[in-house]
Amino acid sequence: MGRAFEYRKARKMKRWGHMARVFTKLGKEIEMAVKAGGSDPSANTRLRILIQNAKAENMPKENVERAIKRATDKDAADYKEVIYEGYGPHGVAVLVETATDNTNRTVANVRMYFNKCGGTLGNSGSVGFMFEHKCIFKFRVPVGTDFEELELEMIDLNIDEFAPEEENGDTTVTVEAPYESFGAIQKWLDDKDFEIVSGEAIRIATDTKTLTGEQREAVEKLVEKLEEDDDVVNVFTTLNEEE
Repeated sequence: MGRAFEYRKARKMKRWGHMARVFTKLGKEIEMAVKAGGSDPSANTRLRILIQNAKAENMPKENVERAIKRATDKDAADYKEVIYEGYGPHGVAVLVETATDNTNRTVANVRMYFNKCGGTLGNSGSVGFMFEHKCIFKFRVPVGTDFEELELEMIDLNIDEFAPEEENGDTTVTVEAPYESFGAIQKWLDDKDFEIVSGEAIRIATDTKTLTGEQREAVEKLVEKLEEDDDVVNVFTTLNEEE
């Protein structure tokens, strides 16, 4: 699971291209976290994890500080999380997570991308059932950690996958669990003083579709168009990406 997650993430980062786009999307998520839970990372779980995610993506500290400051400004944009669902080319289901301060603009753009790329924007719930909402945490553990014992300790947190990895003297563990376990896992890791490298919510297709090279290109064109939009945070599909 750990390798599969890193593969999916690498594909997304490659599509996003230059880092400015990555920083813009992370900045919006930080602003929403601050508005929801305050600007103190020690008291705001989501903000603390996002700051760690930003660090992992080499986002400059001053960019993070600016995003936090923007969120505390009374005139700051009020971003909302909105999900759009539909079908791309060749019947591939597509779920789009957005952060927007103008839903009319966002839905118009998303519909345009679907239409131009041979897809159809659907209603809420039209494809959402095809994805499992999961959370993934990657954290560091001391060298020599008993992985079997650690995994047993985490069973009560409802983890589905447990993937330890040792590389260049750095020992990490990646765990996957139902999204509902996000808060419990974060608290458990904090209580154990494990360093959280990253933590995020993802959507995993329950059944994927394998396409030919030309068909895949059509789907990936739609995904690229969506991810180029500043309002779009994540795009998930039922395309088998490991083929």
